[in-house]
Amino acid sequence: MDQVFVRTQYLDALLMRYLRNFIGDIDDSALELLLGHLTWVELAGGQTLMAQGEPGDAMYLTISGRLRTSICDEDGRQRMVREITRGQVVGEMSLYTDAPRSATLVAIRDTVLVRLGKAEFKQLLSISSQISIALTRQIIKRLQTEGARSPMDRPVTIGLLPVSAGIDLAGFAAALAASLQSIGRVALIDARRLDADLGVPGITLRAHNDAEANRSIAMRLDEIEAAHDFVLLLSDATPTAWTARCSRHCDELYLLADADAPPVVHPIEDQCLVRRPPRTDAAEILVLLHPAERLSPSGTAAWLARRQLADHLHIRPALPRDMARLARLISRSAVGLVLAGGGARGIAHIGVYKALRERGIEIDVVGGTSIGSVMAGYVATDRSFDTVLANARHVFSARPTSDFNVFPLLSLIKGRRLRALVQTALHGLTGQDDVQVEDTWKTYFCVTTNYSKASEHIVRSGSMRNAILASTAIPGALPPLIIDGDLMCDGGTFNNFPVDVMRGMRGVGRVIGVDLSFGKPRRVPHEDMPGTWALLCDRLRPRAQRRYHLPSLATFLMNVTVLYSISRQRQSRQLADIYMNPPLDRVGMLQWNRFEQIVAQGYAHACAVLDAPAGASADDV
Repeated sequence: MDQVFVRTQYLDALLMRYLRNFIGDIDDSALELLLGHLTWVELAGGQTLMAQGEPGDAMYLTISGRLRTSICDEDGRQRMVREITRGQVVGEMSLYTDAPRSATLVAIRDTVLVRLGKAEFKQLLSISSQISIALTRQIIKRLQTEGARSPMDRPVTIGLLPVSAGIDLAGFAAALAASLQSIGRVALIDARRLDADLGVPGITLRAHNDAEANRSIAMRLDEIEAAHDFVLLLSDATPTAWTARCSRHCDELYLLADADAPPVVHPIEDQCLVRRPPRTDAAEILVLLHPAERLSPSGTAAWLARRQLADHLHIRPALPRDMARLARLISRSAVGLVLAGGGARGIAHIGVYKALRERGIEIDVVGGTSIGSVMAGYVATDRSFDTVLANARHVFSARPTSDFNVFPLLSLIKGRRLRALVQTALHGLTGQDDVQVEDTWKTYFCVTTNYSKASEHIVRSGSMRNAILASTAIPGALPPLIIDGDLMCDGGTFNNFPVDVMRGMRGVGRVIGVDLSFGKPRRVPHEDMPGTWALLCDRLRPRAQRRYHLPSLATFLMNVTVLYSISRQRQSRQLADIYMNPPLDRVGMLQWNRFEQIVAQGYAHACAVLDAPAGASADDV
């Protein structure tokens, strides 16, 4: 920081609160002894607290501000691991081991911490058994729960910056504050209010190098932050000193833009964001604002191409449910819905969605694989359930996989019918011929397999039609797609139930997963495989009289591609807060003609799961 660090009563109060939370109940004399061994540390935004590989020599407790943890992998690429907020402890392992730092920590914004060095820690252990036991117990407890921490902890100070003309910033902020108030305590701060609060008109417009003004403003903002769960900082409409301060002081920055305005870079972005000091990179989220009557967003790619963003959102400020969605995303309490692949069994997802809608469960982020990517697309367009049902009924009644190849050189199914039906479905939902993944009301992703690179690929942008066709291109059954020179096919090969992907999506706190894998292994009651003629004759018999209950070639190919994903089912299931696995064992992968029955089965199962008593296992329903 530019100014001399000054301890205040509120910083001391925060320290006492966070120490009590961390160390538990110890008597006042032991706490005073611990306080005497702590050192205050202050970092400016962009400053490094510790670097990966350097010797570890201390533990730190964050009092205010925010840090980002990153790891340099074997290829030399930096990967963000998680963010550290007030009240959290870092570097505790260094008190027990001589191992080098495992990650680099950089202050995203001005940050205050207290430090407990290894020498002071050892001294405490020797003179106070109470502190020794309490510190050791709490550090072990934190290490045991380390894997449960979110990579993106909830932000406290949120900057709202208008990046196109005519934005009603005050009205937007008031609506957002009203939605956030159901989650926690909210403060709305702009330059005028802070001037009045400090009793010095115009103090917020003084240059950042005015040490006295800077200290007064920073201390007051930290006091406000300490007393609230969310602080909304409203910048000016132009790149003033206050706007620059908002861009530096926030945990996250939300750039508000009129979706109908030209997607040019605003002076606030150019002067306050692009020219920020290195590594003061609080996440920037673009919020495109739309009128309430708009059917579907469009043209988002042009906005994204000009900016380095952590994410983007489409919001209709006049709709309270859109503002509530934004509040859930900010507070990390958003609901993510994951839809697995499984051919015609995926029609059950529609029944699940109906049950969720009836119970008022809002979906904020949605993703899926194969048929799950199709159904996730329906949810992402945010149309009424009746519209979704009618659209899906029309698409699947046309038997999307019925155009078989006479000469199956690359696939058993031509895929032309599926391509046409996907295009028709998207146009019917959005009114657009060229829908992009980034043009959905609710955040959407789907999983494909990059055959050329032998890797899982998460699609967050580009043609929605191509993304869905690639995600559903089951190897051997449907033709792969060529995207950017790579051969893409069904994502089920790597990840048929992408709950892990959803867990990494910004803002998601609760995950609902709908799995379509078979609940129990199916035994084959034969000692040897029948020959070709025996199978052919058996297929000519009525279904009830058949001897050989074996999958067809198409069904076998579809199922075998997801075997690796099924082997990960237990891990994926544990990552879901609500897990559903509709009983669809008797539904074939290509039985599109059973649309109504499959929807009903998915609906009945979802109702049973959602209405089950708290603590009931999914196996019980």
